Amino acid sequence: MKYDVISADGHVDLIWLPPDLFTKNAAAELKDRMPYVVDGPKGPEWVSAKGAKFGLMNGMGSAGREYVPGVIHRSDRMASTGLYDDGKKGVRRLTEPELRLKDQDRDGVQAEILYGILGSSGRLNDPEAALQMLQIYNDWLHDFCRAAPDRLIGLANIPNYDMEESVAEMMRNAKRGVRGFDVANRPDMIPLWDPFWEPLWKCAHETGIPVHFHTIGGRSPDYAKFPQHVVRRIQAVHITGFQMHMSTMLMGLIFSGAPERYPNLKIVIGEAGLGWIPYVLQHMDLEWEDQFKDLDLKMKPSDYWHRQFYASYQTDPVGIELLHHLGEDNVMWGSDYPHPDGIWPDSQEFLNRELEGVGAEARRKVTRDNAMKLYRLGN
Repeated sequence: MKYDVISADGHVDLIWLPPDLFTKNAAAELKDRMPYVVDGPKGPEWVSAKGAKFGLMNGMGSAGREYVPGVIHRSDRMASTGLYDDGKKGVRRLTEPELRLKDQDRDGVQAEILYGILGSSGRLNDPEAALQMLQIYNDWLHDFCRAAPDRLIGLANIPNYDMEESVAEMMRNAKRGVRGFDVANRPDMIPLWDPFWEPLWKCAHETGIPVHFHTIGGRSPDYAKFPQHVVRRIQAVHITGFQMHMSTMLMGLIFSGAPERYPNLKIVIGEAGLGWIPYVLQHMDLEWEDQFKDLDLKMKPSDYWHRQFYASYQTDPVGIELLHHLGEDNVMWGSDYPHPDGIWPDSQEFLNRELEGVGAEARRKVTRDNAMKLYRLGN
């Protein structure tokens, strides 16, 4: 396969999966606790027996919102390709391999790294059922990617509430050749500096398979308590700042000493943006030098970043200006298809504009080479 551009951040959302995927494949005692599709006031929607709502079938974004013309510019652009109209007709462009590849071609992309349905596992509010749901998804993903293994690179979805189960699911997928682990991220999860995570770091180190944490933002307040004009303020803060929450995860992981103990551990912070990272690294170095040299670190915090960490972004002209601080080997571009804050199907336009002043070698690394190396593509 000849690669020109690889998107290191694409999505497979639960709402675009086959409607009977989980109920058909779950163990008998868990079938009634799986996500399923019912008729709702705005069309078919995904729900669970415990009252979880996952959104409209083939809806907009990871939450399956209703597409309303004129509300979100990028969604209008995606809608112009027929994406949401096709969804209403039951045409699953995200989850039918040949249709997914056509949307890659439309965007000038030859491969995607695929993040999954971990947000839905938390919403299910049923850990036992969530584990089976993720196992079913990982099995489906394995078959989906086999249709075009050089273009569809799926990340196995790993739960984070029981490390024994997490490591077992990591190993199950590692044995069949998965190229990355996508670990559940939620606002109330155990911090990454906690020893709770040690088995996961060890497993990733031993397998050499990169671990991914995708940005989700912080917890939003109960919108029902506020009038609509205040809700809009809250939404603006949440959506504008959601990538910044990854700074706590980056600091927690490096200061935990895990990268020192496990030098083969590779970490990707997905859709995190770039511009904030150099400041955080510089400040970590400062505080380590000043008062935290008793931690289990033999190098500056920023040295671990350059040795073992990656960040993906979709559009970040300020971050690109700081590429010499970030390291051109530590950045991967992604379109974020098909989410409303992504840039599909106009990725080439964004790349040409934002990378105009970047040298040819650095551009190749950001848009292709780093992903090829990390995910062992072309080997």
